[in-house]
Amino acid sequence: MSQVKEITVQELKKMRDEGTPHQLIDVREEHEAEIASIQGLLMPMGDVMDRVEEINKDLPVIVHCRSGARSRAIVEALQANFNFQNLYNLKGGILAWANEIDHSIQTY
Repeated sequence: MSQVKEITVQELKKMRDEGTPHQLIDVREEHEAEIASIQGLLMPMGDVMDRVEEINKDLPVIVHCRSGARSRAIVEALQANFNFQNLYNLKGGILAWANEIDHSIQTY
């Protein structure tokens, strides 16, 4: 099984603050993104394998969900099936972002 690289919400915030090029992909469902969003490309978990061409291969790609479990599974699947080397799971997901970075984001 391939190793999943992780990034913390603090590291993601630093990348955003510094303007470091990256792609953020949200693998939650549409109704979840309506509750809370950190402006990632919405690509629900069930659609990811059909939309793999939308995933950047030249930039760091951070994948997130609510808590980090679904995004970890997606990173593992993409690495195994498409040999991606530039994927990072957002540790703790949007819950960690809401708790540690932006308290205005609604948790659910």
